[in-house]
Parts: sequence; C-alpha cells; structure tokens
Amino acid sequence: MKIIYELLILMLLFSAGSLTGWTLEVFYRRFKLANKERVWINPGFLSGPYLPLYGFGLTMLYLLALTERFIPIADDMLRKGVLFVIMALAMTIIELIAGELFIIRRHLKLWDYSQLKFNYKGIICLRFSIYWALLGAVYYFFIHPRILTGLEWFSKNPLFSFFIGAFYGILIMDLINTFKLTAKIKTFAEENKMVIRYEELKRHIRNEAIANREIYRFMRSFESERSIKESLKGYLKMQIEMAKLGNLNDFLDDALQHMKKN
Repeated sequence: MKIIYELLILMLLFSAGSLTGWTLEVFYRRFKLANKERVWINPGFLSGPYLPLYGFGLTMLYLLALTERFIPIADDMLRKGVLFVIMALAMTIIELIAGELFIIRRHLKLWDYSQLKFNYKGIICLRFSIYWALLGAVYYFFIHPRILTGLEWFSKNPLFSFFIGAFYGILIMDLINTFKLTAKIKTFAEENKMVIRYEELKRHIRNEAIANREIYRFMRSFESERSIKESLKGYLKMQIEMAKLGNLNDFLDDALQHMKKN
C-alpha cells in the first residue's frame, strides 16, 4: 500500500509540474525580448496545457530534496548550495536527454538556445542551467516544506483520483495524436536532410494563417486550413532563403554543402 501511495504522489507531482511549467513558459515566451510582436505562443510539442519536461523536473526536485540529509557536508548553507547545483545538473541532464532524443529520433528541435552563449547543440546552455539552480532554490525554500502536507491530503481525497485519471487520460490521447503528427514531420525532415525547429514551424504556420486571414488555433498550433504538408513546404522554402543568406537554419551540414554546389 505504501508503494501505491508513493506512486500516486509522484503522479500528482508530474501532473502539477507539467501544468505549472506550461503556464510559466506561456508567459515567458509572451514577454521575452525576442517576441517583439508580443504574441501568445503555445509551448511544447503537445496540444494541451502541459509540458512533460517540467513534470519530470518537479518530480526530480522533490526526490532530490529528500536526499539532502545524505550529503556529507556539515555546514548547512554549503550543503544546500551543493544540493542546488545537483538540482541544476539533474534538470540540465533531463533537458539534454529529451533534446537529443527528439533530434535523433524525430528530427525535431523542441527548443533552441543556439543564439545564447555557452550552449550545446542549442538544447542546453549555461543561462538555463543557472535558471534551474534558482528554480531548485525556490522549490526548496517555498514549495517543498508545504508540499508534503498537501500531497498527503490530495492522495486521500476522492477528487484526487478523478483528477489524476482525467489528466493522464487526456495526456495519453494527446501523445498518440502528436506522435502521429511528428511522424509526418520526421518523414519530411529526413527527405530534405534537416532538423526542424518546432517553435519556428509553429510561428511559420501562425504567420501564414494571419497573412491569408485564416483561422489560427492557439491550442492546436499545427491545425490550419492548410495541410501539414503544405505548411512544411512553405517552411522549407523559408529555410532555403535563410540558408542562402547565411542565417540560422535547420539544414544538416551535408544538405548545405549540396546547396552550395548547386
């Protein structure tokens, strides 16, 4: 019974982290300097209001906070500092694994730090590792002390079971639909020897919809009056123009060499 209780707690943490992370990303992308038009952007690769990466992150922070007593450092502040560094490293590793898997398996780059200093392949960077350390500190001081009581209450409340069932049911359906979509994107990317930046493709579809006075769906960012294949062709044309100008683009090195020869 204890194992089931602990599993339910982790499931709740994952769902809470996914929903909260999505909300944070929506506002971050809305007000970041690069978004000069101040448009609302649905972050992540799913249609719904959740980011699994943050779900894994919050679950990881919870588990790591419980291990503080095992850090063999007497000084309290130094021990906490080491814990926050470990948290930042753990979050960065989650980012790295998720980013690499999607690039290798799906030819998709879900986020892009290429324009930030000290980045690796555009999927991890020093700035965001520092953000993760700060987020870990915020979690430790303001959330973790209060989370245990709340988790115990939720796990014993009937509403909890309904919420968990509904969340994971919707998430699984969303994953199935999204992976069908990304399979089409992957085929297109492989044919054109490129890695597609997911957010860039979303912006392209949005801009096309606005330019043609078509309906743009915030939650279903890839659904428009055009087929995904038509949108990808327009995206490819845009990327070719960017490559010719020497700007940031999504083509693999061998594809760029082929373009230069032709």
